Amino acid sequence: MLTASERIIVALDCGQEEAMSLAQRLQGHAQWVKVGMTLYYACGPKIVQAMHDAGLKVFLDLKLHDIPHQIRGAAEAASYAGADILSIHGLGSAAMIAAAREGVQAAASDREERTKLVSITVLTSMNQESLASIGIECSLEEEVQRLAALACAHGSDGIVCSPQEAAAMRQLLGPDALIVTPGVRPVGAALGDQQRVATPAQAIADGASMIVVGRPITQAHDPVGAFDAIVEELKKTN
Repeated sequence: MLTASERIIVALDCGQEEAMSLAQRLQGHAQWVKVGMTLYYACGPKIVQAMHDAGLKVFLDLKLHDIPHQIRGAAEAASYAGADILSIHGLGSAAMIAAAREGVQAAASDREERTKLVSITVLTSMNQESLASIGIECSLEEEVQRLAALACAHGSDGIVCSPQEAAAMRQLLGPDALIVTPGVRPVGAALGDQQRVATPAQAIADGASMIVVGRPITQAHDPVGAFDAIVEELKKTN
């Protein structure tokens, strides 16, 4: 059973200097951070080690999507870089997902714990209209379900979905699947570019294993206070 603080992944969608400042401020409070493309591409693998040095685990959110051969190598490299959780795109096919699992498995002997894989279903910035614009005509819920089942059948430890799909995904995938939900906003927070959102407590109650929270924490006047407020909210749901 994860503690409330272990369920929150703080999204460091910013530059290196700001990310390190936030990591230092959140020491002793946060357990996890998300390093996405902007930060990773600017800093390289050293940013993952820097977060580990600050006592934080890393969700490396690179959303890998390529041919299976490339993905196997990329997943292995990301695992060696220190990713604790790594994201790939579920749209990449069964073969690509299996190749990603082979990659993290190859690096597992040199780690205390194998890098966990989560597969993106439908981005939380998308809605039904967005899906239709790229030629996907089924409902958003059906597409999430289809990709989630595919991913977990071919080596993914879990998925990334919006909190609005968390309950259905927990029912579909069972109690052991890792369900990570971005698009989480405390009551009163701005939505930003998110389309399918929920509060932290609602997301966890509906079946999310972990939630990703960015700007409501990182752009708060008091990031530590904002983080701790979400922890207290989650404690009330236990």
